[in-house]
Amino acid sequence: MQNRRTFLKQSAVYVAALGLIPALAKAGISGKKTILLRSSWQTFNIGDIGHTPGLLAILEKYLPEVAIRLWPGDVGNGVREILQKRFPNVKIVETDQDIKTAFNECDFLLHGSGPSLVGRAGLSKWLKETGKPYGIYSITFPGIYAAKGVQVKPLPLDVELMNKANFVFFRDSVSLKFAKDNGVTCSIMEFAPDSTFGADIRNDTAAVAFLKANGLEEGKFLCCIPRFRFTQEWLAKGKNRPFVQAQDDYNALMKEHDNLPLRKAIIAVVRQTEMKVLVCPEDETQVAIGKEMIIDRLPDDVKARVVWRNRYWLTDEALSTYTRSAGLFGLEMHSPIICIGNGIPAIVCRFYEQTSKGYMWRDIGLGDWLFDMDIPTEVEKIVPAVLALAKKNEAAKAKAEKARRFIHKWQSETMQVLKKKINTLK
Repeated sequence: MQNRRTFLKQSAVYVAALGLIPALAKAGISGKKTILLRSSWQTFNIGDIGHTPGLLAILEKYLPEVAIRLWPGDVGNGVREILQKRFPNVKIVETDQDIKTAFNECDFLLHGSGPSLVGRAGLSKWLKETGKPYGIYSITFPGIYAAKGVQVKPLPLDVELMNKANFVFFRDSVSLKFAKDNGVTCSIMEFAPDSTFGADIRNDTAAVAFLKANGLEEGKFLCCIPRFRFTQEWLAKGKNRPFVQAQDDYNALMKEHDNLPLRKAIIAVVRQTEMKVLVCPEDETQVAIGKEMIIDRLPDDVKARVVWRNRYWLTDEALSTYTRSAGLFGLEMHSPIICIGNGIPAIVCRFYEQTSKGYMWRDIGLGDWLFDMDIPTEVEKIVPAVLALAKKNEAAKAKAEKARRFIHKWQSETMQVLKKKINTLK
């Protein structure tokens, strides 16, 4: 039997421990495993915004028992509020002290979806300071393009970080092959659809008000997104990027070539169907492009049934608008991803400067909705494809839904890889 002194001493320790519980809970320490998500690269593009809520929704669905903290690159421009509304339990880690605490308390770092290994500096810092495991989820690799005929090589740091990862998932098969051909030997490398497919953030109030104000009825309009070859980042608020004359010159050279097929498709849809068309942006610089390249060059009889979105929007309002449309077509990638992720048909027109991300459309079974603007025979097919989407919309929706089910399968399988790893952590 314990003597009285030992009993009292142990009791005192027990009582003191009880007193610590509220403090530990306040500090965020619990029995849950915790993932530090490195994501949210920028806010002037609704696709880059969409990566984070998409992946958070996927994690919420498949790993509900795991706590998540977000280490963002940028959550300004109203994005913070959107994320906090949809994911109130996700702590956003931003200050140096927050990051230090997260490095100490989190069990695993997950690099989110993106156009390349955007967070390589963060991965290096995590690896150096913690030695804890990490994974890379759904990126394009290497994430740059080269002039035709010039061989691209990956950054040695990227290869090193990938080889030390627990897994690396690529959002298109071209990136996966490039990795295998260029020294990436991580034991788990596979395809994983862009995490924006999982986005479910909404702003129905704003979307409904916009549609009503512009005479657009649910299911009776298509969305169209124009763009230039190079994003005019020097015009984007808050980017502080220098003007690039060579890019501006090339945009001027190619803008009619690239956007003319979109205008032709709009003319065909308006004149041959009951559909209207909404010209809208994926990034803030495309608002002006929509007016210059589409609205101002349409015939008057067509222009009367085409709406120009004259201001930038965020992912939640865009998603709520797209889900009320009959479909989308254009020169961007992530708005189509948002659409297919919600069962809405979407046609992608890509070009060489956009890297290999467009090929994910083939990977998810939508290859006949992917058109290369640098191949004349494919450009010729754009108008017929858009018309078919408008005229046979129910069939198009069934096709989109099939792709969405395929995406859900991959999301489930890739999350099982992460879950298995988390379950092995002590």
